[in-house]
Amino acid sequence: MLRSLGIHLFLMNVSDSSLRLVHRGEGWVLAGPASARFVLVDEYLAYLGDRNYSPKTVRAYGFDLLAFCRWLSGENVELAAVTTDVLLRFLRACREARIPGRPGPNVVKLDGGRMDQYAATTINRRLAAISGLFGFRAMRDPTLANPVPRGRDARRPVAGERNGLLAHTVRRAKSRSGIRLREPRRLPRPLSQPQAAELLASFQTWRDRAIAGLMLYCGLRSCEVLALRIAGVDIGGRWLQVVGKGNRERRVPLDGDVASVIQVYLLAERPETSSANVFIVAKGPNRGQPLTAAGLRTIFRYHRGISGIGAGHPHALRHTFGTALAEAGVDLAVMQALLGHAHVDTSARYIHLAPAHVKAEFDAARERIRARS
Repeated sequence: MLRSLGIHLFLMNVSDSSLRLVHRGEGWVLAGPASARFVLVDEYLAYLGDRNYSPKTVRAYGFDLLAFCRWLSGENVELAAVTTDVLLRFLRACREARIPGRPGPNVVKLDGGRMDQYAATTINRRLAAISGLFGFRAMRDPTLANPVPRGRDARRPVAGERNGLLAHTVRRAKSRSGIRLREPRRLPRPLSQPQAAELLASFQTWRDRAIAGLMLYCGLRSCEVLALRIAGVDIGGRWLQVVGKGNRERRVPLDGDVASVIQVYLLAERPETSSANVFIVAKGPNRGQPLTAAGLRTIFRYHRGISGIGAGHPHALRHTFGTALAEAGVDLAVMQALLGHAHVDTSARYIHLAPAHVKAEFDAARERIRARS
């Protein structure tokens, strides 16, 4: 009973707090009567912007720190008084809190976890934002220690990364906090061939077909598709100039059929506009404006409904492309270049999704065992 009351009070402190995150000028800041107590958060978010962090990352860290500051306000704890024990109490409150609007504790997911709790990845991201905040404070004043304890190295170089004379190119092991939650390691979930074909068949406009084709046959992320520029599409040479995460550019081969769809879209369907983006809103009050992430989600939500493919999310098409590369036996370094992964171990996840190769090796091993017996 007391624990339930504590969780309820935690949610009340979060929802009733006068603190809020607003966008002013070129960055995010905390606003409200209590914001003067957390000026360090504003300075840290501005620092991230100065370091050219993604606007989405800065916004996400801002909301994570907003939740932390609201909890501190409810506990009457100042930022300067935060210790490891205070952080452990905050993490416990996050684990025990219920998400408003979600089904109650009697509804569980397929893995047995509750539907109304924060995911471990969400809580760990909050911890990363808090650790960065206090790391920023320690950088400015070395006498102030970071209350987030350091842990052991998160990883070691994996097979496929360069070594020897080029060992300096290997991603260095990073220390992760000892109070992080263990996260489930989930494999990407691709669409089957019939599912992908049925989802693609539901798209009626040339624009939507081109978007789906770029994800399924070229492996582009949704943000990369939306940011694609006309100057970056070489239809004759079959190449794409793609800007991925962290403003990293890469060249991706363009599928011939997708190139034809894009060409028809540009010539016959794309509305006149001054925008250099390839994909433009075709109807409504925003006609002529670049297609947004919300608009893309609306498109796929509609086609999931009419096709009946519930797993037909934009990123599922990219996962399908990565799985096809793994099943074809494409070299891991080539997969990394095509998918635009910063590290090769991210691409290695698709190796586990090659059922054709796994089945073939299993059958070969079974035949060898039978031949010996």
